[in-house]
Amino acid sequence: MTERGPAPGPCLLLLLGTLVSGVHLQVNNSSEKALVYRPVLQPSESVPPTANYKLRTRDGTPCIRATLGAEFMVLDQKTWYFNLDPSRVRMSGYCGKNSALLSLTLPDNAASLLFYFTKEKKVFYVTKITAHLSPLPICKNCTNRTYTGLVDHEKLFVSKGIHSFRCNSESLLHLSSELRLKLVPLKMQAFTLVKGRYGKEVECWADYNKRVIPIIIGAAVVGLLLIALITYIVIRDRRRTEYESL
Repeated sequence: MTERGPAPGPCLLLLLGTLVSGVHLQVNNSSEKALVYRPVLQPSESVPPTANYKLRTRDGTPCIRATLGAEFMVLDQKTWYFNLDPSRVRMSGYCGKNSALLSLTLPDNAASLLFYFTKEKKVFYVTKITAHLSPLPICKNCTNRTYTGLVDHEKLFVSKGIHSFRCNSESLLHLSSELRLKLVPLKMQAFTLVKGRYGKEVECWADYNKRVIPIIIGAAVVGLLLIALITYIVIRDRRRTEYESL
C-alpha cells in the first residue's frame, strides 16, 4: 500500500497562489484551501501571445485551423485588459458538413471564446462569436463579476473553397457594452484543409488598404512631380523660343 504524504498547508498554497500568475485561492465546500484559476485584469494592454489551434474530426482529419492572439477588453469604471494564455487553453469543438465550432476555454471555466463556422456552397465564414470572462474583482471590496457578450448573424472572416482568411491588422469586436474582443493577428480556415495545411490566403480589407494605399499615394506623388517637371520644361522651352525670335 502506498502512503500519501501530508496535504500542503495553507501557507504553501498561499505562496503558490502568489507566485503563479492568474491563480487565486478560493475556499471549497470542505473548508480546505484550493487553487482556482482566475484571470487577473491589467490596467494597460500588451500584445497577446499567438498560438496555433487545430481541431480534428473523429477519424483524425483536420477540419478547423486557427492562428490567433486574443485580448479581452473589459469596460468597468475604466478599460481593463486580459490576454488569453495559450498554455492554459483547452480546445474542443466539432465539425459537421455545413457547420463547425471551435471552442477555447480556460481552467475552471474562467474564460471562453467560441467561434461558430458556417459553410454555404464553397464559401465559409464565422457567423457567431461568443465569449465570457470571470476575472478577479477589480478592487478589494468589489464583487465577483462575469462579463459576457456575442456577435451573431454576421459574416465574419469570409473565404472561399480551400483558401484561408488572414488579417494581420487588429480585428476589434464589440461583444457587449462591457466586453470587447481584439484578435491580432488572425488566420483561420474551416471544413476543407488539404493535408491539414492552410490554403492560399485571402487578406482582410485592413491589410489590403495598408498595402495598397501607400502605393496609390506614392504613385500620385510621382505623377504630380512628373506634371510639375513637364510644365517646367514646356515653359522653359517656350521662353527660349521667344528670346530667339527677338
